[in-house]
Amino acid sequence: MASYWCHTAHSSQREWELVGQICSQDVPVCVAGGTDDGSLGTSYRRVQEALTAADRGGGIVVLPDLGSAVLMTRTVLQDHPHLNAVIADAPFVEGAVAATVAAAGGGDLATVLKSAEEARHARKF
Repeated sequence: MASYWCHTAHSSQREWELVGQICSQDVPVCVAGGTDDGSLGTSYRRVQEALTAADRGGGIVVLPDLGSAVLMTRTVLQDHPHLNAVIADAPFVEGAVAATVAAAGGGDLATVLKSAEEARHARKF
């Protein structure tokens, strides 16, 4: 139900490890960090592969870290309209945790998206 990507493979991997420790392994969490040669950036191929791997039929919530990851995701989704995916306007870490918890609890696409986006308002103090 959720996919995460950022500009480095290392950061994406750490995000995957975090949500994997918190939530059920039944939630497909896929990451697509970095470019194809391992550099800083976002790879069309990695994004498309992550979306395909995350697709279980119930929809996909995408949490990109920065603007170019958003643009790349939009491009991939335009080229592959059969993918039922939405981009969350949410904080990267808090949104990822909230989305994964909601998905693990059986939330549908709208619920998971709302959980991710509501994480923006979570106060720490």
